[in-house]
Amino acid sequence: MKFPVTPVLLFTALLGCSSYAAAADDLKLWYRRPAAQWVEALPVGNGRLGAMVFGGIEQERIQLNEDTLWAGGPYNPANPEAAAALPEIRRLLAAGDSQAAQTLVQQKFMARPLTQSPYQTIGDLLITMGGGDAVRSYRRELDLDSGVARTEFQLGNSRHAREVFASVPDQAIVIQITGTRLALTFAFQSQLRAAVRVEEGNTLILSGINGDINGIPGALKFETRAHVRTTGGQISADAGQLHVTGASAVTIVIASATSYRRYDDVTGDPTALTMQTIAAAKEKSFPELRERAVAAHQQMFRRVALDLGRNEAAEKISTDERVRQSPTTEDPGLAALYFQYGRYLLLSSSRPGSQPANLQGLWNDSLSPPWGSKYTININTEMNYWPAENTNLAETAEPLMELVDDLSKTGARMAREHYGATRGWVAHHNTDLWRATAPIDGAQYGMWPTGGAWLSVHLWQHFLYTGDRAWLARSYPLMKGAAEFFLETLVEEKSHGWLITSPSVSPENPHHRGVSVAQGPTMDNAILRDLFDACIASAKILGTDAEFAAKVRSARDRLPPYQIGAQGQLQEWLEDWDAGAPEQRHRHVSHLYGFYPSNQITLRGTPELTAAVKKTLETRGDISTGWAIAWRLNLWARLQDPERTYTILRALLGPERTYPNLFDAHPPFQIDGNMGGSAAIAEMLMQSHVPLQPERTQPSGAPAFAIELLPTLPKAWPTGSVKGLKARGGFEIDLAWRDGRLTAATLRSTNGGSTRLVYGDASRELTLEPGGSFTWDGR
Repeated sequence: MKFPVTPVLLFTALLGCSSYAAAADDLKLWYRRPAAQWVEALPVGNGRLGAMVFGGIEQERIQLNEDTLWAGGPYNPANPEAAAALPEIRRLLAAGDSQAAQTLVQQKFMARPLTQSPYQTIGDLLITMGGGDAVRSYRRELDLDSGVARTEFQLGNSRHAREVFASVPDQAIVIQITGTRLALTFAFQSQLRAAVRVEEGNTLILSGINGDINGIPGALKFETRAHVRTTGGQISADAGQLHVTGASAVTIVIASATSYRRYDDVTGDPTALTMQTIAAAKEKSFPELRERAVAAHQQMFRRVALDLGRNEAAEKISTDERVRQSPTTEDPGLAALYFQYGRYLLLSSSRPGSQPANLQGLWNDSLSPPWGSKYTININTEMNYWPAENTNLAETAEPLMELVDDLSKTGARMAREHYGATRGWVAHHNTDLWRATAPIDGAQYGMWPTGGAWLSVHLWQHFLYTGDRAWLARSYPLMKGAAEFFLETLVEEKSHGWLITSPSVSPENPHHRGVSVAQGPTMDNAILRDLFDACIASAKILGTDAEFAAKVRSARDRLPPYQIGAQGQLQEWLEDWDAGAPEQRHRHVSHLYGFYPSNQITLRGTPELTAAVKKTLETRGDISTGWAIAWRLNLWARLQDPERTYTILRALLGPERTYPNLFDAHPPFQIDGNMGGSAAIAEMLMQSHVPLQPERTQPSGAPAFAIELLPTLPKAWPTGSVKGLKARGGFEIDLAWRDGRLTAATLRSTNGGSTRLVYGDASRELTLEPGGSFTWDGR
């Protein structure tokens, strides 16, 4: 499906932009030299396959990933001593001996093995072209609008150019190299147990087995094929390499696959899959392959256009230099580029049929990456998907649904074997390709049973944005299973009769030196309140489970309320331990979940709790790891403090937290900061989390929400526009502003429904028919 260009051109002309095509020139990361390190290389991806492009001169390195290539194989991490130890752990916590409880959790309740499997790289395709001639006019770039990475330079008297992209429709990485009488050598290298061979004189094949981990043998076969064809010239082969001489153009199609079929099935045939991909792709010309890939990319990417203003001097320098200068330069275009880059990374690493975006999205050059590049589900995986809805990339949530579906199965076994639960499922703070759900790493980090519950809430949020009842019907059994586990395993707190989790932690923050294990931390209560509310509402919408919904409502009403501590802060634990906690500026702000991403605490609806949220944020500080800055950024955007929010955004964009290729620096690289940053910029421009009062519903049965326009617009963006943001209720929003004031807002409804547009003190109530629209100037 090609994007309809005419409406975009009309819209941008009305907003004072020259055209969408001109704006697309601002959607490029570009550099004057090759990448010297991995965090300078440029990413391409189609959800399943990823590549990092280095832009080398004498040798190009294309680092490759396939999203099911992880170490190990299917395994059960349950600890056979866990269920018997649980009553004593709970007794110790109830008696106030959290140190002894944590020690017992570590000894008896943690996973076996204690760590999970890492995501792994296939290896590299190396393209060597020799050297000797002088290089001039070098430039490499990544065009976010097309999804194409391009390198070009003058080599002697010849102009050399390379293009690399990842194709969704053809499920391949495609490279084209052009020049004069090209002389190239192609070779694979891999850190895995692998061998290289040549077939049919023009196809280089890397095949092998994934790595072992934690005593679990590698169970996956993998294969990568690079099919080479030329315009002119000749191809020859020797010693596991291909050589091209005398060609004017060379096209390489790379197909990769593993034997992974699902978390408990590794019987796939990667050879058959890669052969099929190459057979289909080689029937198409390079222009056809490129056109198909770009069209599929733009169908999603071009839904949103953002203009935050211009600094023409900044736009004339390379992207790495813009990042270096950003702390001292007002560069609104860099913020807009970062916003679109986050969207680009999400749609490139999470597509229907792929694995979800992991800790590094899709891109990883190691067999043992930081934190295994796993799914850390106590914030990082969820943050990856914060921009899925409000930046108009709803399809990227499909792999997350599939992950939750898998976890509901492996997590049911974990619920039985660790908790003695007869119903429902549980997942702790991490999972991997094999959908392990046990607590891992250490009691102070891993003893957190609410990861699956938080993921389940994402399914409900997707319904709130889309009104997709078929999605809700698929999601409800998963949410119900998550809730059933807690209905059976919550315990009664002795002082107030509250229902609480025990044991748990407030990720990943110790309340006493070295001790994190506790009862009923605030984050757990907030997540369960959202999960229970989602189950109650879903049962009503779907006309089912009235008796179950009544049980959930009863449990929800017994969850601990939010508490304000002696410092005026939102309390993180049942006890007011905050002042004595050893890490006052801890990276996690888990107990603020109820303010963002949830809406249990709101600026005007619960002002005292909001003040406690603000006090907590001031104590925690603005500067932290990359992803933690992104969470703070979203929280301050919800507080509608534009200048504080903008200051934090500039910190996120600076060289300490953004690498030259705009990857987020934890450090090291984690992709969640990119995704969280994109979500926060959208949150600065539009918010839709406050339900209409009195409680009203949309035709789908979902609650209706108000839409606040430009709630956190900083002075640094006085004039601009955005097209295509999504609001809860199935609405799409276009905004334009000048001199800090809204000039036009156009609202379009997918499904029909009601909302209240809010701009400052002005508001408009409206109800639209399906496909209807409304334009307002904010007066």
